Amino acid sequence: MAKQTTIEKEAVIEGVGLHTGNKSKMIFKPAEKNTGIHFIRTDLPEKTDIKADWNSLSSGVAIRGTTIQQGNVQIHTIEHILSTCFALGIDNLIIEITNNEPPIVDGSAKIIAQKILEAGIKELDEEKEFYVIKEPVTFTDGKTKITAYPSDKLEIECSIGYDHPFLAYQHAAFEITKDVFLNEIAPARTFCFDFEIEALQANGLAKGGSLENAIVIGPAGIYNKDPLRFEDEFVRHKILDLIGDISLAGKQIKARIVAEKPGHKNNLNFIKEFVSKALVVKETASQGAKMTENINTEVENIEGKILNSAQIQKIIPHRYPILMIDRIKLSSDPKKATGYKAVSGNEPFFQGHFPGQPIMPGVLIVEAMAQTSCVMFLSRPDLRNCLAYFMGIDKVKFRKTVIPGDVLEMKVEVIRDGGRKGKVRGEAFVDGKLVTEAEFMFIIVDREK
Repeated sequence: MAKQTTIEKEAVIEGVGLHTGNKSKMIFKPAEKNTGIHFIRTDLPEKTDIKADWNSLSSGVAIRGTTIQQGNVQIHTIEHILSTCFALGIDNLIIEITNNEPPIVDGSAKIIAQKILEAGIKELDEEKEFYVIKEPVTFTDGKTKITAYPSDKLEIECSIGYDHPFLAYQHAAFEITKDVFLNEIAPARTFCFDFEIEALQANGLAKGGSLENAIVIGPAGIYNKDPLRFEDEFVRHKILDLIGDISLAGKQIKARIVAEKPGHKNNLNFIKEFVSKALVVKETASQGAKMTENINTEVENIEGKILNSAQIQKIIPHRYPILMIDRIKLSSDPKKATGYKAVSGNEPFFQGHFPGQPIMPGVLIVEAMAQTSCVMFLSRPDLRNCLAYFMGIDKVKFRKTVIPGDVLEMKVEVIRDGGRKGKVRGEAFVDGKLVTEAEFMFIIVDREK
């Protein structure tokens, strides 16, 4: 059984807050099972206790940090601490703090993670709970799109882009494990553009910011003397922030999250939507292991089993860069299935189709529907050693364009079944709107031995 955790002994961090510039001292203390993560303002007579979950989010706009609130008492910029606790699997913790913002330290989560590891992680006599989902959950706002797909682990793919010569585009994807977080994500520092500094300070922000705790980007590069820790440090820091924000769900999460241009406000709105549609389950395996049969049973809804990318690649021979589906939901009706693809700005075909106005080629949308159909057929036990070939395509219509950040939902259904020959109808949707439709004639053959 995966057990809840806390820390073995106290840990202390001192410094200045990034936005307020206030000096503060944090003391991390062990907590009992089912406590959660709590911040306690020890500088106040009433020692206000604020639980770090989405119910405590400040009603103010979260632009440059995440704030929780109880009454009139706030604690700002907590995302790096929460990200560390979440990635290291810390479920229960008391954090005493002497001001309204934690120390920013070096602008990353590296030092925070080191302090927690030095304090030690202690297992408690209570099972961990996880949020899982049956269906994709999507939140959109302007150019931001965040989608969670069912998964048996936490995976995050993130893309960012700015109208700036030094930081036009970055993309990264990780399975979030303890080691990956410590080595690949925690060291990534917060950043801003040089032209933002004056406006931030005019709005009472970045009072504690410096080149010692933030990367400042100019037209030709960074102002910091120290080099970047990663070539793509900026998108890695966005992933760091996103982990902290989704931790406000209040439980560990099993999902594949694809984020296009995330930010604190949208991250927090996404997690509210996610929690409203998620199931709570208990993991019946050791920490870090895949969810076993009990959890898979929860994820498999009445309409059938959900296959991830690794499982899809065991059924059909397609591989990057031509594999066009991320997830498949098999129906209880063997003649129906639904495929999903998160369309990333990092797709190789966007380099030439078209520069400055990226549009997914229609033939690739048709290909994605075709691959969904292949999995539908070849997942059947009697066809596991077969291949599917398409003999013809008919009644193709392209109704709307598909662009980076969209999530394709592809519904396929057999409309004529002749055993190993027949016809399939496919429809592709984005946000519930039909973008492409077609009919396919197919034949199934045995693989060559």
